[in-house]
This record gives sequence, structure tokens and C-alpha cells, in this order.
Amino acid sequence: MSELILYELQGCPYCAKVKDKLAELDLEYESQMVPSAHAERTEVEEVSGQTGVPVLVDEEHGIEGMAESDDIVDYLEETYGSAA
Repeated sequence: MSELILYELQGCPYCAKVKDKLAELDLEYESQMVPSAHAERTEVEEVSGQTGVPVLVDEEHGIEGMAESDDIVDYLEETYGSAA
């Protein structure tokens, strides 16, 4: 099983979209909740270079900080879904 980490924010619809895909593919992941204030999101900024969420880390496949929910969903489907 891969080591997936999802940086997310409570109530974020883009994060929910990624979490739905993770659940659909039955993938285990570690959730890292980020602060509401962008200025306090230093950890996710170090990982991805930006303060927006969601951000996915998949160390097994060399993904160190993928942003944009649509890109993450596409990546998860291509890497772990029926297309894999």
C-alpha cells in the first residue's frame, strides 16, 4: 500500500472531491489538516510551494506536492484506478 498524504481543510469542497475519489478507490491515506489562515499554512507551502489545498503527496510514486483537485483526481484514477 502506498504512502498517501492529503493536506486538506475542513469544509473545503475541493478537498471533499479528492477524498471521495480516495474512498471510491479504497485507498488509505494520512490526513493533514491545515489552518484556515493561509499565512499559517507553512507545512503545506513547504511541500507544494503554495498555500492552497488540497495537496497530495505520494512518496511511492515520486509525487511530492500535487495541487489542484482535478489533477489529483485524474492522477489517482490513472495510478490506482481501473486505468492502472
